[in-house]
Amino acid sequence: MNYNNIISDFIDGVTTITINRPTKLNALNRATILELNAAFKAAESDFDTQVIIITGGGEKAFVAGADISEFAHFGPEQGSLLSREGQDLLFDFIEALRTPVIAAINGFALGGGLELAMSAHFRVASENARMGLPETSLGLIPGYGGTQRLTQLVGKGRALELIMTASMIDAQKALDYGVVNYVVPQEELLATCYALANKIKSNSPVAISAAIKAVNAHYTDGLNGFEVEISEFGKCFGTQDFEEGTSAFLEKRKSKFPGK
Repeated sequence: MNYNNIISDFIDGVTTITINRPTKLNALNRATILELNAAFKAAESDFDTQVIIITGGGEKAFVAGADISEFAHFGPEQGSLLSREGQDLLFDFIEALRTPVIAAINGFALGGGLELAMSAHFRVASENARMGLPETSLGLIPGYGGTQRLTQLVGKGRALELIMTASMIDAQKALDYGVVNYVVPQEELLATCYALANKIKSNSPVAISAAIKAVNAHYTDGLNGFEVEISEFGKCFGTQDFEEGTSAFLEKRKSKFPGK
């Protein structure tokens, strides 16, 4: 599929999706959200894709926020629809993917950009990264899951401070707060993500998908995470990956998981 605002590349089991709107600092508009939805769907349905990396083109920004010009004239109903559609098409969609997603945060990740990064399963930031949810400075609140996911990552007090002050934090503070997993020099950002992807690829894709589902259940209303874990754990015993993993362990060899 041809895209106007993103680039999708596949190399050795890893699909890298790059938001490519450099003149807009990769700001998210509706067209980009739709393209991202299509690219993530394609990667998820590709059996050969074992890990997805999401990043921003250029050195200045991962995503500098949403494209404010698209919604500056909206009313309450349009605003609610904007939030709901965005979460359904992209942010909640990414979080629920069976394929693990790593966000490679280069430069600014503000507003919808930080919300996009937080919807990934974990995050790696470059040393020059700057993160924040500045929506209250526009008379808004985060609408793409930011109030929920930031609170999950850093706790209520810090989440409210960052949201109410509309402050940016640097990469080191983001690491200290638990927003990101690693901070690396910018020139090592993608290499670090690929190295992590290779570690993930050495394990069972079926088990990894089950783990994502079980962990997400902890944060889903109406679900008992322990029960989901028990169910997913049991299902693993009926997979070819379980047969291969246990056989390889007992035979003292490296596993070759079929992903089934």
